[in-house]
Order: sequence, then C-alpha cells, then structure tokens
Amino acid sequence: MSTFRRLLCTSAAIAATLFAVLAAAPGAAQAAPTGCPDVEVIFARGTFEPAGVGRTGDAFVNSLRNRLADKSVEVYPVAYPASLDFGRAADGVIDASNRVQDIANRCPATEIVLGGYSQGAAVNAYVTADSVPAGYALPTGLSGPMPAAVADHVAAVALFGKPSNGILNLLAREAPPIVIGAPYAGKTIDLCAPADPVCQAGSLDRGAHSLYAVNGMTDQAADFVARQLQTV
Repeated sequence: MSTFRRLLCTSAAIAATLFAVLAAAPGAAQAAPTGCPDVEVIFARGTFEPAGVGRTGDAFVNSLRNRLADKSVEVYPVAYPASLDFGRAADGVIDASNRVQDIANRCPATEIVLGGYSQGAAVNAYVTADSVPAGYALPTGLSGPMPAAVADHVAAVALFGKPSNGILNLLAREAPPIVIGAPYAGKTIDLCAPADPVCQAGSLDRGAHSLYAVNGMTDQAADFVARQLQTV
C-alpha cells in the first residue's frame, strides 16, 4: 500500500473514531424516543359521557391542535366510570397519575397537559394535589401525591366546571376538598361558566354546565395552554 493510501486510511479511521466519541458524548443531540409526541393531553370526561374525552374534551383538544400546528399532539382519555358513584372517581385519579408518571419517565421531552370537565375536572385536580388531607384514608391504588419532580413535565392544567366543595359534599360527604397543588397552581386555568351551579354556589342554571364546548371557554383554555407551552 502506498504511503498516500495509508495516510487516507489512517485519517478515515481517526475521523470515524472521533465521530463516534462525539455522538456518545454527554449533551450530544439525541433522537426522541419512538412514539413520544411533543404534547400529550390527559383529559377526564364528565359524568355520564361515553368513554373517550367527551364533548368538552374534544372541543378543547381540537382548539389546542389548531394553535399548535407545528407540534404533534396526542390524547389520552382517563379511564374511570364517570358515574354518580363519586367514590369511583379515585379510579380516574389512579389512572391519570400513572399515565403522567409513565410519560414523564418514558418520554421526558413530552409536555403534558392535564384537563377535565365536571367530575373529570375534579379527577385531574386531585391528581395535582401535593398533600393528603389530615385524617383522609387514601383509596387502594394510591400511595400519596405524585413525586414533586413530575410537576416539571406538566406544562398546563385546564379545568372546566370543576365541582365546588358544596357539590362535592352532596356527591360524597367523605370526599376531600379539591386543592390544586402549589407546583401546578401557576399553570392552571380553572374555568366556571356564568351561573353554572356545579362550580358556582347558589346558581340554578343547570343548562350552563353543558355549554363549555360552545361558549368560547375551550378556546380560552387552549390560548392559555398554548402560551404555557411557549414558556417551557
């Protein structure tokens, strides 16, 4: 082999080795894990709505997608009965909490958006809790609040028609009050339609509770969430 060819082969070997070292070095660009979207919306539907994210959830997700045309947006419907048995809302808290932690671990670059309507708003509001009320026994399947570090993966929380504490007491006297955890409070939009008796004590307009999909509030929430996603 000529001296020139030996030099070429040596240079190529050095270049290949250097490339491999740089590719493996800390801070080198890494591809996102397969199947991980830019944004995942974890939404809990309202009472009696069929499996899925419900009418309000659909309107919210569609509005959000219109504002995030350059991002991939996936949706996870929280699995729970959404029945009048409010104690079973704990099933939704467990499912949503597990999903948030799974995405945070498996897809750390994915921005999570929590959302819910009516009873579903209570479900995902409970998910954000950073403490267990004194004297309250956690349902089987819940061991306590989510790890504090998980909050960094949740970009925003959008709640529609969240039950007031008075309504909670009517549904289940043992239900703990809903308190948004401190790490989530600043990135939560909690919307209550005018005269909605579920979230506004003393109101009597039952029809107001069913208008979130058409009263402009899903667009309002989508604007808020889109702004939150721009700041993370």
